[in-house]
Amino acid sequence: MTGCKREYMTELPVRRVCIIGGSGKLGQYLIEHSLAKGWQVNTVCRERSTGKLRRFADRIRIFAGNTNDCGVVKQAVQGCDAVFCVLVPWGVEGYATGTAQALLDHAPDHARLIFSCGWHIRHSDKDYYSCWFKLQVSLFSVLARWLRFADISDQERACERIFASPRPWTVVRCSDLEEGASQGLPVWRPDVGDPALAANRTRRTDFALFMTEAVQERTLIHQAPAISRGVDAVSVLGSG
Repeated sequence: MTGCKREYMTELPVRRVCIIGGSGKLGQYLIEHSLAKGWQVNTVCRERSTGKLRRFADRIRIFAGNTNDCGVVKQAVQGCDAVFCVLVPWGVEGYATGTAQALLDHAPDHARLIFSCGWHIRHSDKDYYSCWFKLQVSLFSVLARWLRFADISDQERACERIFASPRPWTVVRCSDLEEGASQGLPVWRPDVGDPALAANRTRRTDFALFMTEAVQERTLIHQAPAISRGVDAVSVLGSG
C-alpha cells in the first residue's frame, strides 16, 4: 500500500454515504443496500427523475441536479464517508468526465470513492478482450456517438482521471447485467478475461452489493476489480 493510500485512509465507521445517479436501476439498488446497512443516504439525480425515488422519500435526502454540476455535488457529499458513483457517459458533452472530476474535487478527503463501469474500461495491459468483444464495443461506441446518445470515450477519459488520483478510489468493472434475485457477492479478479469471470453475467442487485461491500475492503483501494457471477454464483471479496 502506497503512502497516498494511507494518507486518505480512515478508521471512522461509515455513517453517511452519497449516491451519484441514484434514480437509475443500479442507483436504486445502491440506495437499498445502503439503507439495509443502516447508513444515512444522500443522492444526486436530475430534477425530472426525482419521482423514481418516491418510495425512499422519507429515508433519504435528494439533491436535484445534474451529476456533473459541481455546486450540487459539493453540497451532496458534505459529511459523507463514502460516495458511490454510477459513472454513465450520457450525451457527447463530457458528462462522465465532469461527474468524476466533481467528486475528485469536492468529496471529503477521507471518503471512499466507488465508481461503476463496464469491462470495456482497461486498467492494465493484463486485461484481455476477445476480437468479438472489441468489435461490439467499437460498433456501439460509433453508433451511440452518432446518435448523440452516449460517448464511451468520455467514460474512458473519466476513468483515466480517477486512476491518476491519490484519492481512495475503487472502480468496479462489471460484466453484462441482468435482473433477478440476489445470487450473492460476485467473483472478482484484477483483470478482465480471467477464466473465473467466464459466466459474464451479474445480477444488478449484486453489482450494487459488491460496491457497498467494497467500501470497507482495504485491498480494493486503487484497484479496478472486474466482476461477474461465479460458476457457483457465490463468492467473497477476498477471492481476488
